[in-house]
Amino acid sequence: MRIFQKKGYSVAVAARGGEAIEKLNRNNFDVALIDFCLPDMEGTKLFPMIEHNSPRTLKIMWSGKIVEPQHIAGADALLGKPIHPDKLLSIIESKLKNRNIEL
Repeated sequence: MRIFQKKGYSVAVAARGGEAIEKLNRNNFDVALIDFCLPDMEGTKLFPMIEHNSPRTLKIMWSGKIVEPQHIAGADALLGKPIHPDKLLSIIESKLKNRNIEL
């Protein structure tokens, strides 16, 4: 996560879905990087909460296994592991820029 901080992003980390839910209830985020397989739930279970609390939040899902598109409906991007940090930053910056243009 240091690469994000070096670029000026504020970062909040949640190791489990339950912890992410707590943070989503307290804060709005521009981007949510979500692992498909969280220890306590499937990452897509967070999508409705993100949509409800902060509909403009970009949802970027990543997974180390093949995920069928219908299982990640609602994600703004799907990335496979391992993820190259520069590629991830490029995707985030592009999607944030496009989101701001669409307003």
